[in-house]
Amino acid sequence: MTKSKTNDAMTADIDYILDFSRFNEHLVDITLSFTANTSSPRLWLPAWIPGSYLMREFARHITAVYYQLEDKNTDDESTVDDGVLQRAIKVNKNTWELPQAAAGQTLKVHYEVYCYDLSVRTAYVDQTRLYGNFTSLALAVEGQEEQPVQVSLLVPTAFVAAQDLSTKGSEVVLACGLAATHLQSEEQHGYQLQAESYHELIDHPFEIAAQQSFDFIIQDKAHQTLSHRFFISGKHNANMGRLQQDITQICQTYLNWLEDAPFADYTFMTYASGNDYGGLEHINSTSLITPRNDLPSHDEPQIPSSDYQRYLGLCSHEYFHAWWVKTVRPDVMMAVDLRKEAFTPLLWVFEGFTSYIDDFMLQASGVIDQASYLKLLAAQINRYHQTDGRAHQSVAESSFDAWIKLYRSDENTGNAGISYYNKGALVALCLDLTLLQKSDGRYRLFDVVKAFYEQAKQNDKRRIGISSADMGSVISQFMPPAEWAEFERCYVNGVDVLPIDQLLEANGIAIHSDKKDSTLPWGISVQETPAGLRVNKVLRDSVASAAGLSAKDVIVAIDGIKADKKQLQNAAKSDRAMSCHAFRRDELMMFEIHTSTASGVSANPSLNKISLALKESGFEDWLTVDFTR
Repeated sequence: MTKSKTNDAMTADIDYILDFSRFNEHLVDITLSFTANTSSPRLWLPAWIPGSYLMREFARHITAVYYQLEDKNTDDESTVDDGVLQRAIKVNKNTWELPQAAAGQTLKVHYEVYCYDLSVRTAYVDQTRLYGNFTSLALAVEGQEEQPVQVSLLVPTAFVAAQDLSTKGSEVVLACGLAATHLQSEEQHGYQLQAESYHELIDHPFEIAAQQSFDFIIQDKAHQTLSHRFFISGKHNANMGRLQQDITQICQTYLNWLEDAPFADYTFMTYASGNDYGGLEHINSTSLITPRNDLPSHDEPQIPSSDYQRYLGLCSHEYFHAWWVKTVRPDVMMAVDLRKEAFTPLLWVFEGFTSYIDDFMLQASGVIDQASYLKLLAAQINRYHQTDGRAHQSVAESSFDAWIKLYRSDENTGNAGISYYNKGALVALCLDLTLLQKSDGRYRLFDVVKAFYEQAKQNDKRRIGISSADMGSVISQFMPPAEWAEFERCYVNGVDVLPIDQLLEANGIAIHSDKKDSTLPWGISVQETPAGLRVNKVLRDSVASAAGLSAKDVIVAIDGIKADKKQLQNAAKSDRAMSCHAFRRDELMMFEIHTSTASGVSANPSLNKISLALKESGFEDWLTVDFTR
């Protein structure tokens, strides 16, 4: 396994044993042993995981918590006898109190956790894989979070025997960014992990499954080698050689830029599924889930397919977070309390910058060509232009409201707000091109990021938290402060239209409008179902919204004729009023659609789709960065 900074000789004060014997029931039995520092100690579980800004309430998957005293405090006759199992008292949604325990006593705590969430944020256990984030599994001892921790992962031989090892190179192994000691007996296999604290432990997800893997190394500016391990589980037929080649190039390009890394080693963990997609960054690893079709095929073309590009972009995104989230981070994330929200207007900086740089680095590394990169960028731009909420919510507000909006999207999300990933990426693009313009080509967004990273390395903990004021202070080293203040006012705190077209045109990029399939009839998007046309989205100020149609309605007839997409498109071209029958829940309603309105609203609003292409020259300064020359 890869090595972390954890000291192998460390004596653990807090010990966890995770027993996976009930893997078929998606249950993990956990025993926590510790010596209490206070009487009536309390245990708590995080409500959210860093990198995913939603209160996920992991405690809901714990059935009950029990404890027993390993040694009796003879000075206190009120304590119970050794070994008697007591039920912990829940004092709030994710905190349990052990009222019979006294300071100085050693306790064993027992509880089970239900693990059946396939996402990268929680835990998943069945006969194919044992996966977990300790934010979902490990109860913290309040007031003792900084003490050394030891974890034993006990894997029954029945699980190992059930694994399919028919794929060449596949073996049952542990993938984790922490160093591991292998444990084995006749009844079970296992692994032992150590961490310097609870906070370090929860930044290291693990997976035990039949996995294929490869190793590679890259070098920093001082020619120090950094070892990397790459694991893939799940059913897939990936071209591992091609993947190793491309990932190595991408990672080395990051090192060429930033010159060194905040880790000594790094672990990529990927689970291949049908359609699931996502990733989460950690201190020296990332956990990814991807559609298996996004992995490279054995006849993958020299220019990666669009599906494979998506996966490479995901790897690039999460890898960069080791510098730009885990090392340089929002100030509120420095000593964060995982029991309550940590509000910040800067998620656009961390996720937005990353969403711009992740794809840019694919072409900077040479893994994709410039034409392919422009297609990826055009998709970001089209998504921005097709989100009407860009006129109502600033990217700073989107960041602050992540806890209540981004991860809780509904039918009105696109009308009322914007994603700090999407718009943040385009604000980063505009800032990059503005820096180039204002500095006569000397400075880039890459210089801003590197300046913050250099600051972090001077800190005792080799990480820093930054505020909006810090952003202005550093950016003003590379462009006039007044120019940054105006940029921030218009595009960060304001909702002015981003000057994407002007900046791209000035940097050798031609912009073409794509008129094909670029309208929304009546201002609605629909899906054909056996019951009729299900309305997925209704634009504000559209003829459909004026008539009263709503998302989730099922249109069954237009002017007395059974509705389908073709009929809707034809109806939208008419300038006369027409009837529309639709079910809302189980109630049939009639709406009168007027495609000609006094307000001048278009019956068929444009989707504003564009494509990008290189001009004969002028793009070189933008697309060619110094660290790749």
